[in-house]
Amino acid sequence: MKIMSYAIAAGLAVASLTTTATAADITGAGATFPFPIYAKWAEAYYKETGNRMNYQSIGSSGGVRQIRAKTVDFGATDAPLKGEELQKDGFVQFPAVMGGVVAVYNVQGAGQLKLTGEVLADIFNGKVSKWNDPKIAQANQGVTLPNASITPVYRSDGSGTTSVFTTYLSQVSEGWKSGPGAGSSVQWPVGQGGKGNEGVAALVKQVPNSIGYVEYAYAKQNNIPFAQLQNKNGKFVSPEAKTFQAAAANADWKSAPGYGVSLTNQPGDEAWPITAPTFILVPKSPEKPEQVAEALKFFDWSFKNGDKMAVELDYVPLPTQLKDQVRATWASEIKNASGQPVFNQ
Repeated sequence: MKIMSYAIAAGLAVASLTTTATAADITGAGATFPFPIYAKWAEAYYKETGNRMNYQSIGSSGGVRQIRAKTVDFGATDAPLKGEELQKDGFVQFPAVMGGVVAVYNVQGAGQLKLTGEVLADIFNGKVSKWNDPKIAQANQGVTLPNASITPVYRSDGSGTTSVFTTYLSQVSEGWKSGPGAGSSVQWPVGQGGKGNEGVAALVKQVPNSIGYVEYAYAKQNNIPFAQLQNKNGKFVSPEAKTFQAAAANADWKSAPGYGVSLTNQPGDEAWPITAPTFILVPKSPEKPEQVAEALKFFDWSFKNGDKMAVELDYVPLPTQLKDQVRATWASEIKNASGQPVFNQ
């Protein structure tokens, strides 16, 4: 099945389906970070229900624009909207799955590299510009590093992955915090831009001596080497399910509006320092409640049936308790024009 069966252009009307329809198509757009798992869930959902979920992987900023323009049934973003934005826009926000951002590189013969957060920030700031810089060599004793210029690769589009990555860099580097700072789009001092996680992964594979940042699933699927990173406890760790889970272990999901917690630079010996949930946006009072109801049915189905698929693609499923909290939020906050819940548990 072709998951992205058509492009969702700005201003395109999404066909409304009656409640008696035998199959319901739903549309979503946004973050590239979760696209592999959304595509996998959509394929399995279609096989079981006959209903399609058509998702356009255009970046988090695009997803927020699309749901604000009401051209899709849900938007997807890695950078959660803040409470005041959710209230102003009339959105409900919830996490769908968790993953990690990794630093991928193309350095011939280097093998497994280790990087500290501060050095990673210095690389993307242009302060560390050679692979054999003493700051890199210090953490990579015994590794032959070339006397080659580093080409950083960054996201050229507005991106929640960028927001997560630059939030982390701002936490570990005062120079980054006071310079480019954190955001879904920042002024990169050096390097080349690629569109989407796909574009960054492709550029890193093509450009010798480059380094970029992508969602872990893209690194695995494209067989691109990724660096071990030093976490807040001073331990060098690899990205994997247990280190993502360690970062999420102490998250206080209830404390943040729209579940918008940050999992970057969390304490713990095993915690991966750039772990992140990814989020879905739907209207509280949808103009097309049947469509939003179908979107919630899709995510409910995915919560019940999609954990194994998520793990296979190197994502981390939400804890059961959190899934129950999200369902309760759907039931209490998303209502039709008559004030009735769109989602019934």
